[in-house]
Amino acid sequence: MTQPPIQKRTCDLLIVGGGINGVGIARDAVGRGLEVILCEQHDLAQHTSSASTKLIHGGLRYLEYYEFALVRKALLEREVLLRAAPHIISPLRFVMPHDASQRPAWMIRAGLFLYDYLAKRRFLPGSASIALKRHVAGAPLKDDYQRAFVYSDGWVDDARLVVLNALDASELGARIMTRTKCLSAQASGAGWRAQLQDEQGARYEISARAIVNAAGPWTAHFADAINGGQHRYGLRLIKGSHIVVPRLFDHPFAYIFQNPDKRIIFAIPYQNDFTLIGTTDLEYKGNPDHVTIDADEIAYLCAMANRYFTRQITAQDVVWTYSGVRPLLDDSAKNASAVTRDYHLECNHKGPPLLNVWGGKITTYRKLAEEAMAILAERLDVRALSWTATVPLPGGDLEYAGKLVERYDFDAFLQRFCAALPWLPQPLAARYAHCYGTRAGRMLGGATQMSDLGEELAPGLFAVEACYLVDVEWARSAEDILWRRTKLGLRCQPQHVARLTEWLAARNGLQPQPTV
Repeated sequence: MTQPPIQKRTCDLLIVGGGINGVGIARDAVGRGLEVILCEQHDLAQHTSSASTKLIHGGLRYLEYYEFALVRKALLEREVLLRAAPHIISPLRFVMPHDASQRPAWMIRAGLFLYDYLAKRRFLPGSASIALKRHVAGAPLKDDYQRAFVYSDGWVDDARLVVLNALDASELGARIMTRTKCLSAQASGAGWRAQLQDEQGARYEISARAIVNAAGPWTAHFADAINGGQHRYGLRLIKGSHIVVPRLFDHPFAYIFQNPDKRIIFAIPYQNDFTLIGTTDLEYKGNPDHVTIDADEIAYLCAMANRYFTRQITAQDVVWTYSGVRPLLDDSAKNASAVTRDYHLECNHKGPPLLNVWGGKITTYRKLAEEAMAILAERLDVRALSWTATVPLPGGDLEYAGKLVERYDFDAFLQRFCAALPWLPQPLAARYAHCYGTRAGRMLGGATQMSDLGEELAPGLFAVEACYLVDVEWARSAEDILWRRTKLGLRCQPQHVARLTEWLAARNGLQPQPTV
């Protein structure tokens, strides 16, 4: 059988990895005038970047490890991201019940004082002490807990944050190639020659002036493969698992619980009807492609939640789980929980530029991208300045087109959106507003009544939205749509997944993707 010809393309920057760091660098680079190609072997955010605890936060617990610079950097970014994407990032108040057998009250107060004042807060209130008997957050808790501390951070739809960065990069001119693996790359004169292959077997030869290795858990493997192991840094792969259970409380606060092993877990309101509990921290030696929660992790998370909540949960209450491998910078810490969440960017000095991204966390991805471009700018003769701190992500311009919000007021935007489309049921309108922000109307494609939305392929998922996700947001499978572009999988039965899979195959003329 004759092989199809290899397609040849050129660019300034080839980015390997479609997680948050890869797409963040792609957006920044293309906005400075570089020709960018990004390849991702699977779907965008399919691994680590969709398996977080869904928080934009400074990392209160990192203060115990004296990571003051990292916490300050993350707190500054928390404000930037709240302004850039207020539809998918929202303020969240956390309640920490005081357990005298764990950290003493003076230590918590000192930590919260630092947390409040390490960086300027524009949107978020400061910390406080509360009496649980007189506060709504005390009702679901055991009577053992009398007082608590409250502080602010942010919640994020992590997978959509990745997609929106990729979408902005694409609209600025970057080529985003999902389900396309970088097979190899060789230095060639002043640049690189890389070989890519997509899932249909099509081959591409890419000539690039520089490569960014943002492959997440595969970073060390890719660096070894193309640069002969010439890198100073490495990764520790830490598995973090989460469980989702039916809603354990009715108020909008989240909880942070201290536990006897000195770890903390979060219990967070999730998708209106559920509570998200996590995370674990375990060394991981397996294949990052196939990471799953185990029975001991489920039992651990249930037990830690049961120390605090009156309503007790077991494994039978769990409606969904997810696990991810965090590729953390190896700092030789003995305890997995103590491994730094900071990052290091390593660029070679000889030959064409190869920038390896070691570590990181979702909150600091934009700053990481800025720093990556600062390293590459001289090598690639880039004169344009950093820009991403002042431009909203797609759909995030809730007040004025193309402008950052001046205050966080998503409810005002939602009211305007619902008033403009009174025929949309309020829960559906709210989901559209949160997912797409000011681009929700573009997604709806001029629909003026429910029948214009097309077939309801799964609960809450109509054909018009599925078409948009395929045509604009690189979705290919039911899993892409139900678990990364949306979280409608929580409300689906197997027959809904089968119908969506069938619809996608018919629309795309492809073999059906595996069901979820």
